Amino acid sequence: MGAINGKALLERIDKMNTEIWLDGCKIDAPPSKHPAFKGILQAKADLYDLQTNLGMQQTMTYASPLTGNPVGLSYLQPRTMEDLRKRRKMMETWAKATYGLMGRSPDYLNTVMMSLAASAGLLANEENCFPENIHNIYVDARERDLTFTHTFITPQVNRSQTFLEDSEEPISAKVVAKNKDGLIIKGARLLATQGGITDEVLVFGAPKFDKNEAFAFSIASDTPGLKFICRESFSGGESLVDYPLSARYEEMDCILVFDNVLVPWNRVFYYDNLKAANQFLNASSFHHFALHQVLIRQIVKTEFLLGIAESIIDTIDVREYSHIQEKMSEIIIVVETMKALLEKSEHDATCDQSGFLVPSIIPLQVSSNIFSKNYPRFCEIIQLIGASGLVTLPTEKSFHSANRNDLLQYLQGANKKAEDRNKIFRLGWDITMSAYGTRQTQYERFFFGDPVRSATSLYKNYPLQQHVRNVSDFLNLEKTDEDSL
Repeated sequence: MGAINGKALLERIDKMNTEIWLDGCKIDAPPSKHPAFKGILQAKADLYDLQTNLGMQQTMTYASPLTGNPVGLSYLQPRTMEDLRKRRKMMETWAKATYGLMGRSPDYLNTVMMSLAASAGLLANEENCFPENIHNIYVDARERDLTFTHTFITPQVNRSQTFLEDSEEPISAKVVAKNKDGLIIKGARLLATQGGITDEVLVFGAPKFDKNEAFAFSIASDTPGLKFICRESFSGGESLVDYPLSARYEEMDCILVFDNVLVPWNRVFYYDNLKAANQFLNASSFHHFALHQVLIRQIVKTEFLLGIAESIIDTIDVREYSHIQEKMSEIIIVVETMKALLEKSEHDATCDQSGFLVPSIIPLQVSSNIFSKNYPRFCEIIQLIGASGLVTLPTEKSFHSANRNDLLQYLQGANKKAEDRNKIFRLGWDITMSAYGTRQTQYERFFFGDPVRSATSLYKNYPLQQHVRNVSDFLNLEKTDEDSL
């Protein structure tokens, strides 16, 4: 089959019998027709049309090593710098098509699946581990162009370090039984973005001590007993003037409920193995490749926010003020720093134990820390520049009412007609102040986990020894056994 187009994607998702609940009601309509999902699904379909466009195939696909058919380039396991650059170009193209606003564009989890398969050998000969299943699911996903969501998070019942769940019924999803057909999973997981509207769900346990939570697998979204409970939709409506972003890119987040779900053995990556559950992701190339895709998207998104801010500045002619120039420089400095870190991550790429070329992790971790801390500031800058203009925002219908002439007169900008001024300011509002926009801020803060843990991980893994030795040599300090390490 190979790479599919948008029509094929929508038909496949609509034909699935996935159990999705929204606002207390089970969704019976095809997801691509439902107001909560049709915007994001159409945006995804447009991406798939882009990869099958004859003029873009060389940028977006490569020849399957199995069939020779074109398959999505995000599945390419890179062995050369050219491969790594091809992956970057493909991901930039999809990110620019969505202005970096689709946090779970298909290439993110395609990349995750690719990296897991590239590192599957780390699980060879380990107890209750099935690296061949990871490879087979990766190949199947590549050849059928499957889409994924994933969940790594347990319910927020008690976040204390000493908490041990002791309820009679599982809260966090865990293995409650095993049989000849597979594992039986019961309990809940968070936070599946685009949950219910993808082909597959990647599930990774997050155990502290409980072996029953030490598992990883991938299953179809419509597996019997699996239920997606959606949060409130943040899609304000269908008007692309009133809700320019949420009408297109509201991705939805879900609670996953496993009601004695059977996970077939050929879908299991590992189970009942605390070592694998606690070490595999960190030892694999998962973080390297996932952060590489994320950084590419975040650069595009930051450039879009820069464009929004400058559009507001131009509309009300405030460019001459030094405090405006200083605020804009904040965004420019961050985006150019991120671009440099992306280049460094690729320049310093090295081959892993399987011969795949892996981006350097340190520049990627640095950029991840920079972005998660600065994204809320970018939104604040847009709010400060737009000021009260981001509050007094008529709807599209208002411009077609008896008040039209008043709005055309009193809402005009220095360099824009009133309707265009309103579109620009509604865009600034939707990215920073609407329910959709504030979700975006929280999402980017925690995209790759707790930012404090991300910072401590960077510190713990940063190669500091040579710098310490330089200080020791300068001061002519007595050498210790630790200095020789």
